[in-house]
Amino acid sequence: MTSTPQIPNGVAEPSVELTSLPPVVGINFGNSYASIAVFTKEGLAECIANEDGERQIACAISFHGEEMYIGNQAKHQLVKNAQNTITGFRNLLGKKFSEVPQSTINLSAPVIQHPDLADTPAYKVTVLQPAPTPLPPGSTVTSNFNTPAASALPTPRSEPIQVDRYLTPDEVTTIFLRSLVSSAGAFLGKRVRDAVITVPSWFTPSQRSALQKAATETGVNVLQLVDEAGAAVATTTLPTWGSELSPDRNQLIVDVGASSTTISFLSLRSGLAYTLASTTTPSVGGDLIDTLLVKHFSTEFTKKTKTPLSVCPATDVQDKRAEAKLRLALEHTKRTISASPGAATCSVESLKDGIDYTGSINRMRFDLVCRSVYTAISTSITSLLEEASIDPYDVDEIVYVGGSTCLPGLDEHITLSSGLREDIETPFTRGIVIGGGIGDPTTLLARGCAAQAYLISSLTDEELRSAFTSTTAAAEVKATTKTLGLLLPSKSTDENDTLGGTWVPVIQKETALPARRALRFDVEIQPPSNTIVLELWESIESIKVDKIKPPKPVYSDSEDAAPSEDDEEEEEIEVKSKEITKSNYLGSIELKAKLGVEHKGKTEMKGRTTTSIDVVVVVGEDAGVKVSVKEVGGEGAVGELAVAAP
Repeated sequence: MTSTPQIPNGVAEPSVELTSLPPVVGINFGNSYASIAVFTKEGLAECIANEDGERQIACAISFHGEEMYIGNQAKHQLVKNAQNTITGFRNLLGKKFSEVPQSTINLSAPVIQHPDLADTPAYKVTVLQPAPTPLPPGSTVTSNFNTPAASALPTPRSEPIQVDRYLTPDEVTTIFLRSLVSSAGAFLGKRVRDAVITVPSWFTPSQRSALQKAATETGVNVLQLVDEAGAAVATTTLPTWGSELSPDRNQLIVDVGASSTTISFLSLRSGLAYTLASTTTPSVGGDLIDTLLVKHFSTEFTKKTKTPLSVCPATDVQDKRAEAKLRLALEHTKRTISASPGAATCSVESLKDGIDYTGSINRMRFDLVCRSVYTAISTSITSLLEEASIDPYDVDEIVYVGGSTCLPGLDEHITLSSGLREDIETPFTRGIVIGGGIGDPTTLLARGCAAQAYLISSLTDEELRSAFTSTTAAAEVKATTKTLGLLLPSKSTDENDTLGGTWVPVIQKETALPARRALRFDVEIQPPSNTIVLELWESIESIKVDKIKPPKPVYSDSEDAAPSEDDEEEEEIEVKSKEITKSNYLGSIELKAKLGVEHKGKTEMKGRTTTSIDVVVVVGEDAGVKVSVKEVGGEGAVGELAVAAP
């Protein structure tokens, strides 16, 4: 197991003025869409729009004559200029032509072997090359492109020349990232200096290196290439995410991209994240949802107009254009379904043979059409938890990443079919998705990158900073396998007291090492000895399953409502709860309190004497444990315990 980047527990709001904020940005670089986040006047990471007002910027570049389009403008060129429109270039970064899957070769702009570079993929596009500048009157300058002017009149300008241009995925990425950086610089009013960029967890070292090189060529210093799960953690550990959530929780990240779905299960421990399990399911994502919807609306179009429309794959040029138009129109349809419980429309002007089309779909029908994708995602979650021997009851929170996860039907299907707890926290149950809230899956990664960029740029220790920017492989990170806690023994005869005292968990299981925890709590002392005894234990947390019968229905006094002898007895239902049992005894600390407060008044603590203690527990990388206990106030008692690594 490897860990995600260690993200401190939130980024404090800067106390400096905006003008002194570092010119850093966070970039979520997906295969279909990208987004940019910067720090606002309030010192918060927010997603910004480019010059065209787009916060979700399509990863597309199109060439039309002498013009070059980037973003959603380029994506609209897929209808009539598909052969000169480049999409899906991120996934080809750092790959050889022989490594490109055959299924990705039939893209909009053809992917071919570069004519000058061995085993290198390239996009072939046709552009208009500007004609040479006309010679001024009487000029005698000659070159490969012109001849001396023969008269006192200016040489007329010739027409642009149509030429083929070959662009590698690295060059296309540089062009696209330069556009993003330019948009961020225009928003900040200064040139962007540093950036943190997301990468998929399955990117190889050569792909990471290619992305870093392409970004560096834009003139920006890449502070870190952070895994998408790590960027999500950077956002969900900020104070703005929700103070009501426990800092120690288990998080399931569902990242639905255009061409694949990645499921990650992490343990969050006071801002530190540790990856417990992760899996990627190819060919399941937003593109598959679009394909199902395109088939649905094309069938409806054929039924209404009696005009045959063959899509996915299209058979002729008209059908290809119709499919491209439908896919563009579906972006609005999906956004409407995500934001409103009512029906959404899909309107296309001149879909085929000059016939306009307008169809509608409600949320129930939408979810029915996409059910196969929902099922595939929930199956991936179930398989991941089973393979990692994780009970679904241990999942405390779900975090969604990607535009396709904005669909409420997907959240409902996952929570109901994956065996998760009924009270599990999701952005939908918390209501933080609607209206571009803090749980918006389309901006979550970019905001996490911006927070990480601000954190790294503010570091003054070069050795610490290099730990983030280093391109070497990350070292294997160890984690605790059991919960470490303190037990305050008691002489209680309560049968429910299975632990034999008061249990105080200190360091939860699956906490990345090294770890340090400090806490303060009150303990009861018995005069006149005033002795405090603390036992250090490892504990095991298990899931207890109880079978109970559902409550019987309450009938009225009428004879017809009375239960009959033939009524079948209802089946028992399973109720899960967490159970803690002591595992390994590691040692104890005994000290005599010098201070104490006797409680008076009409309270449960009347007549009891208590004192406050500070406890610091440190677990090193070798799993060795050091515990120090000190009574709070004055020259209080002190106790220490050291346990060697097993």
